Amino acid sequence: MIFYQNLAIISTNKSPYRGKIRSKEQGFEPMRARPRAKHQGRLFKGDLLEQINPKDPLMVLSQAIPWEVLEKEFVPLYSEIGRPAKEIRLMCGLLILKQLENLSDEGLLVSWVRNPYFQAFCGETTFQWRAPCASSDISHFRRRIGEEGAEKIFGFSVKLHGSKAIEEEVLFDTTVQEQNITFPTDSKLRAKVIGRCWKLAEKHGIKLRRSYKREVKVLVRGINFTRGVKKNQIVSKYGRRLKTVAGALVRELKRKLPVAVLKEHEEQFLIFERVVNQSRKDKNKIYSLHQPQVLCIAKGKAHKKYEFGSKVCFGVTKKSGIIVAAKNFAKNLYDGDTLEDTIKQMQRVLSYKPELGICDRGFRGRKVVEGVKILTPENQGKRLSDAERKKNKKRNRRRSAIEPIIGHVKNDFRMARNFLKHTLGDEINSLMAAAAFNFKKWMRTLGVYFRLLIFRLVTLFQAINPASAYPQTC
Repeated sequence: MIFYQNLAIISTNKSPYRGKIRSKEQGFEPMRARPRAKHQGRLFKGDLLEQINPKDPLMVLSQAIPWEVLEKEFVPLYSEIGRPAKEIRLMCGLLILKQLENLSDEGLLVSWVRNPYFQAFCGETTFQWRAPCASSDISHFRRRIGEEGAEKIFGFSVKLHGSKAIEEEVLFDTTVQEQNITFPTDSKLRAKVIGRCWKLAEKHGIKLRRSYKREVKVLVRGINFTRGVKKNQIVSKYGRRLKTVAGALVRELKRKLPVAVLKEHEEQFLIFERVVNQSRKDKNKIYSLHQPQVLCIAKGKAHKKYEFGSKVCFGVTKKSGIIVAAKNFAKNLYDGDTLEDTIKQMQRVLSYKPELGICDRGFRGRKVVEGVKILTPENQGKRLSDAERKKNKKRNRRRSAIEPIIGHVKNDFRMARNFLKHTLGDEINSLMAAAAFNFKKWMRTLGVYFRLLIFRLVTLFQAINPASAYPQTC
């Protein structure tokens, strides 16, 4: 009965919901979730915060993060009308936990249901038996906040360390954030183009003059399993034929597809044509059909000559080892050209600019960038005194401290292989990985601080009461 009364109220002209539902064509956007009331105990449900350890580093971190400030920052991204969205603290907490624990979106939600500390970190006061959202909601939230929102979360991870994050000397280095793609070869990409053309023709009911399915199967098998120097001519012959077949299918589809469908897939066909026509030694090649922004970067590694992804420049404080900048670049820039945007990001995050940047020889040629002096291990000649030369050598030796930090960020915080799509995914993943490193570092130093505090209290108590230090035995 109550349901029908509410339905009658909504259907009247005086309903507060009348005229507030928009269609997809009008740009439907969910509105911000209502803020929760202050935490209160419940009679029939156990209080989650009373059953877990409040001194756990994750719980202490949840109290240190300014969730209210994050909500104020992200409120303008939501509409004032529409379906209520998930809480901002919940979604931000899920993003942080994902990088801290090195989990996928699906694996994170499974762990969230099983782990009461994860739930308390995201603002829950009672233990939940179901996942708070779908895995797609996390990706939608990432696109909503964009690079600026991820940079704000990264900024809070830096400011959490206080004055330790502000130093006059900062270490800079670049690395490659590899994408989740297979090793690219021209024949492999052209075989994928042929498969995409078959799917498009089947979807839109296009009858191909010839599908080449049997021939393509033989060509791919011959390219993949033909070995030996004497058989290189056979492999190159199969590759040329595969290129001919891919070009023929692309041209036939462009002729037969309707104009509206062709406009819808225009960008996709441009990628197909570039893949078919590119050769081995071309520049700005396509290395993945679903990730066309992927770059081929050579960093001079003995075990890995080429890496396929995007370049990231890190800035790390010299003494405390805190990441104060993590800038992703969509182009394969010279290392010295990455310093300007990296220093600008550091200014946005900390409102501070260091005096000296210590870099390796890959940054040589840059003496001053954005008012920051750049030091590289070059021959200084007789311009410097012996004391200054020794000081610079010590600084350059300290520069290698950034290498293990980058290694931990890549292996422990989900940057070794980026599973997020497009350039926006590269930017968000690098920032969130750096933020997770800073959060983890703060949690570790917090544990050390508590141990030192307990040790000092015990020693102080023993100094006041020496008899309690050595208990008497019978």
